[in-house]
Amino acid sequence: MNQKPYNLMLLLAAAAFLCFFSGSRAYGQFRAAIAVRNVTPDPLLPVSGGVGPSKPTSRKFGELTVRVLVLENGSTRVAICSTDFLGFPGVLCDRVRGQVPGIPAQNILIGATHSHSGPDCYGFPDRNGKTAADVGYLDSVCRKLAGAINEAVERLRPAHIRIATGKARGRIAYNYYAEQLYDPRCDVVQALDLGGKPLATLVNYACHPEVIGADQGILSPDFVGPLYDRLRERTGAPGIFMNGALGGMVTADCRGPDGKDMRTWDECKRIGNLLADESLRIIASAPVRKNPELFCGATTVELPIENEVLLSIVKLSPLGFEPSEKGLATQVNVVNLGDAQMLTIPGEALPNIGYYLKRKMHGKHNLLLGLTNDAFGYIITKVDWNSFARYDYITRTCLGEMTGEIFMEKSLQFVNECPRPHGVAISP
Repeated sequence: MNQKPYNLMLLLAAAAFLCFFSGSRAYGQFRAAIAVRNVTPDPLLPVSGGVGPSKPTSRKFGELTVRVLVLENGSTRVAICSTDFLGFPGVLCDRVRGQVPGIPAQNILIGATHSHSGPDCYGFPDRNGKTAADVGYLDSVCRKLAGAINEAVERLRPAHIRIATGKARGRIAYNYYAEQLYDPRCDVVQALDLGGKPLATLVNYACHPEVIGADQGILSPDFVGPLYDRLRERTGAPGIFMNGALGGMVTADCRGPDGKDMRTWDECKRIGNLLADESLRIIASAPVRKNPELFCGATTVELPIENEVLLSIVKLSPLGFEPSEKGLATQVNVVNLGDAQMLTIPGEALPNIGYYLKRKMHGKHNLLLGLTNDAFGYIITKVDWNSFARYDYITRTCLGEMTGEIFMEKSLQFVNECPRPHGVAISP
């Protein structure tokens, strides 16, 4: 047998094999889908606005939901999830991941909108060590979120995306501690079907949804509910909100002419509608991106527990937290989507940390997904820890003096180890 043609055939076959597998992530067909579940408790449950006892409720404004946006390209599949709670701890995230066969557990990112008028997802103890957390309800939320992820996987369809970053204008947020110390930038990712019709709109913006709060006897998604309603009204498709670096104390600007907060559902509608309108304005002129590359990486970061208050919550909670000798282990993700890069934050990072992280990330658009994969208190720098009276509460609800330093070092080290994002834009 003549070896030359045979060897040539082997070389061609090997080249085809390498091209297929090395390019599967970058050149596979990009697909997307979104799914939503209503998780409003019936009957209503007490609501939690932070560390301490929950407050009873007698009525509701809006509905609590869990939402998931699944993205896929080639062999890479990612779920970005949002829940209408103060936080969604890692122990609950793991319960959800265990019910999803179609996505690697480390590729499931679960965040919280940080509404201060939803049921307790931590198991905060009262003065007697008891908690108002309803474990049965939380199990049902985990099942519904897992069901939404599984549904979105089944509904994946070919898609394009648009990505944009811009300053959200108007009276939406401000920093209660230092009025201008917040990030006005809003990042928007919109998935489109092949005909250009929106499939889903992701809004990433840093702001406490606490217009209603926990002390009015009202269960509510706060301004996030009207945000979702407005996005669906204007695009015909669901939205998903992922909070950002909102700590210390980036809150909704619901101040009235007299300077007092207007803590009403109408004010939630005004802020939610405005943020939706601004998000759609920001994304409107963004180029359509066909077949964007998708990457998802995950690492584990250990955060020591130096705070006795938070340590007692971990020990007394009925959720079954399992801290290690080093503290709490939490999952941190980096996601590249086209020329955008996303980094998850397991808590409420202060705005200066947010600015620093975005400056060190590698995307044209850098998204910080706050309160994602875990949500244990504030994340502050060592120079702010217990340094002045204004930050007393923040210090009391932070894991420790070095929390911010450890997170910034470890997360940016991982960012630099991951592939850099890239994408090619085309005209609409």
